[in-house]
Amino acid sequence: MANTRPPRLLPGTPAKLTLPAGTPLYRLHAARHPATAFNPVPAHCLYGGGRFDATRCDPFGYLYAGLTAESAVCESLLRSVPFDPGGTPRLVPRVAMRGRRLSFLRLAAELDVVSLVTGRELASVAQDSWLVQAEAGEYPFTRDWGHWIRQHTDPWAQGFLLPSKREPGDRVVVLFGDRCVPDVIEEMDVPPVDFDTAEGERRLNSLLEPYHARIAP
Repeated sequence: MANTRPPRLLPGTPAKLTLPAGTPLYRLHAARHPATAFNPVPAHCLYGGGRFDATRCDPFGYLYAGLTAESAVCESLLRSVPFDPGGTPRLVPRVAMRGRRLSFLRLAAELDVVSLVTGRELASVAQDSWLVQAEAGEYPFTRDWGHWIRQHTDPWAQGFLLPSKREPGDRVVVLFGDRCVPDVIEEMDVPPVDFDTAEGERRLNSLLEPYHARIAP
């Protein structure tokens, strides 16, 4: 589907899912940025960026988070980390965790999102699993599709819900700052985990261990 442009009209009715207030969110982010801040910087239309980032073609603040700590960690740290043919744990480069933390958040208000989990839900927006499973080299295309879905679900869609690519049993969200009320996300009464500390590294390795991975020495 990467070389197929979005159609003029939706083929079906996008799946609306309401995330209730109090829904836990887990975010792995640079420690220098507030945990609840939306990213205000559009990605380049063609290079770099994430799956559903804003671009200059559709500028908006955006925020990615996992519905579990595991999905937040896997999505951020296990991209393109291969398994060792010898069976030893795969190693996450130490630079990938430098200056980063895991924050524990929750929704302060309910949000309506487009669910992109099942085949039927994807078909309703003229897509299939490619949209949520494509690798980074195809993100310029997924961003364009994301903008098209936003256009056709304006104004109600405040984000997308999709399966975690690296932990398919869990879900992740991308939220749109231009359609969310102020302070829609708040921090829980749980201290964030700073990965630059010995305790933070221990906790990170405990999250990575079931995925046969660990931080490189």
